[in-house]
Amino acid sequence: MGENTGNKNHLHQKQVFDLSLDVHAQGGSKCFDDDDRLKRTGNVWTASAHIITAVIGSGVLSLAWATAQLGWIAGPTVMFLFSFVTYYTSTLLAACYRSGDPINGKRNYTYMDAVRSNLGGFKFKICGLVQYLNLFGVAIGYTIASSISMMAIERSNCFHSSGGKNLCHMNSNPYMIGFGVAQIIFSQIPDFDQLWWLSIVAAVMSFTYSTIGLGLGIGKVAESGTLKGSLTGISIGTVTETQKIWRSFQALGDIAFAYSYSIILIEIQDTVKSPPSETTTMKKASLVSVGVTTLFYMLCGCFGYAAFGDLSPGNLLTGFGFYNPYWLLDIANAAIVIHLVGAYQVYCQPLFAFIEKQAAARFPDSDFITKEIKIPIPGFRPFSLNLFRLVWRTIFVILTTVISMLLPFFNDVVGLLGALGFWPLTVYFPVEMYIAQKKIPKWSTKWLCLQILSFACLVITIAAAAGSIAGVVLDLKSYKPFSTSY
Repeated sequence: MGENTGNKNHLHQKQVFDLSLDVHAQGGSKCFDDDDRLKRTGNVWTASAHIITAVIGSGVLSLAWATAQLGWIAGPTVMFLFSFVTYYTSTLLAACYRSGDPINGKRNYTYMDAVRSNLGGFKFKICGLVQYLNLFGVAIGYTIASSISMMAIERSNCFHSSGGKNLCHMNSNPYMIGFGVAQIIFSQIPDFDQLWWLSIVAAVMSFTYSTIGLGLGIGKVAESGTLKGSLTGISIGTVTETQKIWRSFQALGDIAFAYSYSIILIEIQDTVKSPPSETTTMKKASLVSVGVTTLFYMLCGCFGYAAFGDLSPGNLLTGFGFYNPYWLLDIANAAIVIHLVGAYQVYCQPLFAFIEKQAAARFPDSDFITKEIKIPIPGFRPFSLNLFRLVWRTIFVILTTVISMLLPFFNDVVGLLGALGFWPLTVYFPVEMYIAQKKIPKWSTKWLCLQILSFACLVITIAAAAGSIAGVVLDLKSYKPFSTSY
């Protein structure tokens, strides 16, 4: 991994941050911070907005299903516990923004910078591996989710035009291929950090579909006048005892996926002004944003479960499939697709940048890797084409699309991603960095409490991963590759 994982590549993580940096830069301020960069102007509210934008994504759609597996008692309790752990570990991570002195110490601009400063080279490489694998997995999850939403639009329109006579079964592959083609085109834009507008569009879209999902859930409960569901979740009989256990584990992964934002917390913190210290501001911002997100998630998960009970769908918006007003569902599903087109690029850019830097460092004399070909575009600045970028990014998108077509199971993939990213990135590294930074003595009470927290989260992660893998294995038994129809 080495030094190549530079500052710039991680600012791609979520484009919203670039907007904040951009706006400040354009302010024409002549004042500089202690690291000779333009003075940061972020505060509690801008940081909270960034976190909420980053967190509320497609993970919200599987929360009704997750609540249905766990029931009225365990579902909200687990969501609350995850929000507490996420908040607590984010405060530990915020304390690692500066190395040494908390006021004037050296700044760490990215999550991986913080790992390198506090834990050294080996753990830095492990962190990079986990992070990039997670980004690769997210690309697959987003491809599956977008195809499901595109099919939901097509099916609801088909169903209404046939007056409900046609069940409108269809294959997901053409939609995944279409999404892949769009991503091949978008991924050729070299300086994606300029496209901050895409992130704003994505943020607006995520609020749009989440709010429509919540509104429809409330409407359905009001219409039927009953709250469905039970205290212990989906009943044995609807599923077998073994399935109940695996699906409960998988629900943990789905909830973990919906909360994950640690990977971009340091980048958000790097937009915040001081005094007060960046850590103080970030702790307040984490409290505000995790509080708002938890409230929103509780409403979406609980109203979705109240509306559908045991039949809660894996993806809330496709569950309303054939209900009126169907145009509203079409808007929500279109919003998901637009959001995912942008989110896919935001998540893949750090991975693209890392591979390209490694290749350029390894083969500095290769024209194929380093030569930029300028293609004039009338009325715009010339487009910069690089052959290595063209070939490698295209192969990457094709690979994620093919894997998505082989494993088109939204819920299982979301659960697995949540499980794999939750313990290492949200709990283990923040806890270890905090211990190293604060020099907490081994076997002291605080050290023991932090290790118990980390171990408990590791157990949850293993259970969630096992549940998701069991779900995939179960799905594969009744599944023929490339011929999925809904």
